[in-house]
Amino acid sequence: MAYPGPVDRPRRLRTTPAMRRLVAQTRLHPADLVLPVFVRDGISEPAPISSMPGVLQHTPDSLVEAAREAIDLGVGGIMVFGVPRDVDKDAVGSAGLAPYGVLNAALRRLRDELGDETVLMSDLCLDEFTDHGHCGVLDDAGRVDNDATLQVYAQMAVAQARAGAHVVGPSGMMDGQVAVVRAALDAAGHQDVAVLAYTAKYASAAYGPFREAVASTLKGDRSTYQQDPANRTESLRELRLDLAQGADLVMVKPALPYLDVLADVAAVADVPVAAYQVSGEYLMIEAAAANGWLDRDRMVLETLTSIRRAGAQLILTYYAVHAARLLGGRVGA
Repeated sequence: MAYPGPVDRPRRLRTTPAMRRLVAQTRLHPADLVLPVFVRDGISEPAPISSMPGVLQHTPDSLVEAAREAIDLGVGGIMVFGVPRDVDKDAVGSAGLAPYGVLNAALRRLRDELGDETVLMSDLCLDEFTDHGHCGVLDDAGRVDNDATLQVYAQMAVAQARAGAHVVGPSGMMDGQVAVVRAALDAAGHQDVAVLAYTAKYASAAYGPFREAVASTLKGDRSTYQQDPANRTESLRELRLDLAQGADLVMVKPALPYLDVLADVAAVADVPVAAYQVSGEYLMIEAAAANGWLDRDRMVLETLTSIRRAGAQLILTYYAVHAARLLGGRVGA
């Protein structure tokens, strides 16, 4: 008797693009994406970043143009990083507090030009602004002083809110940072400014290209305050603390090497969950595509889909604009 063939045929739901689209469990939309951007002080035209092909350090004018392009394509938000001149860096990151320093001036310009057309996010950290490159103030022994750093973060949060940020993102992984930032914002009358907690930020090799992008002066590493890549469950401890301290959104960074952590966080969090597809993840795709080893566009959408599938509601990615273009035919479908 001839074998009649299988009764169950999962392939029936894969037969055509329309069928696959109909039964897809995970969908990407430009509104899910946030574009990280860099604005650099003292340049007259946008400067390419050699380790991040296609990504630029912007002037204030080109920054507005890039933001407008992202908005027009439906990208959900913009995260702004400031790159000061070396002469403006000091031990305590004073340039990050200055009302008309590179970051706060850029935020003010973007808010004036764009209003509420996008969600304007700001990186709240000292590493770009310190001459030693660490994310906080150092003590006499050269170690990052957690509690002294918190006081600077409080001032920085208020400065960024006054400049126009809708969301501030304390990214330094200092214990208690969300509570201090929330209290400072509320005391200054910025109750409507949201806090995006960098809840699970790992000490990753994937940040390498970013350090060129922000002209980092870091010597050593950040293993004493960023999370150990070997550990998983402590991310849930960090999540509980951030939620208790008033985080409005939480994030896992990097994304792809930590999809398990992202899924853990998404299963528990009762606020929106973000993930950051960081510079090293971007560079790996770009380098492989440049060598003809993979299809760039397919890989971009596949990786972003995997991050959404693991539980991220929003994704910070340098591909935000490019992905929005790729998704254009499906927006609203």
